[in-house]
Amino acid sequence: MRRKRSRAPRREEKVDLHRINRKIIAPEVRLVGDNVEIGVYPTRKALAIAEEQELDLVEISPKASPPVCKVMDYKKFLYEQKKRDKSLKSKATKVTVKEIRFGPQTDDHDYEFKKKHAEKFLKEGSKLKAYVFFKGRSIIYKDQGQILLLKLAQELEEYGKVEQMPKLEGKRMIMFIAPKKK
Repeated sequence: MRRKRSRAPRREEKVDLHRINRKIIAPEVRLVGDNVEIGVYPTRKALAIAEEQELDLVEISPKASPPVCKVMDYKKFLYEQKKRDKSLKSKATKVTVKEIRFGPQTDDHDYEFKKKHAEKFLKEGSKLKAYVFFKGRSIIYKDQGQILLLKLAQELEEYGKVEQMPKLEGKRMIMFIAPKKK
């Protein structure tokens, strides 16, 4: 009995985002770029201009009539575009959610301790998920839990804004507070 050999998946060919040089199929193009006289040229003449400057002819806007092409260093353009995308990605904010858990009858010292942590989280720019967990029969104190969360929201008003008012979900009463923008 012969066993089939599994093949490694073929590497996908990189697809260029733009048509460059001889891949441009339009008979004439509108030429733009540095050190170039802007105007409509036959594709061959535009290619000759690009080769003369030792640069690439890149189709920027293929749907225009005639298509717009730019004379530039294509590899450098791709590199700068990749660099720009990377910097934009690094500047994107990542939202973290920090949780603080209370019991329905949390005493004052524990409450103050947890409130300080909540304050710190909001100052850091994290969202806060504060919840009261009801064990067993303590569910009868759900009004105390709601009062506790509303008190917390009121005391943290200068650091954050309530995103979701206290809401009972199963054995938890949950409230979300988002940090205030600086």
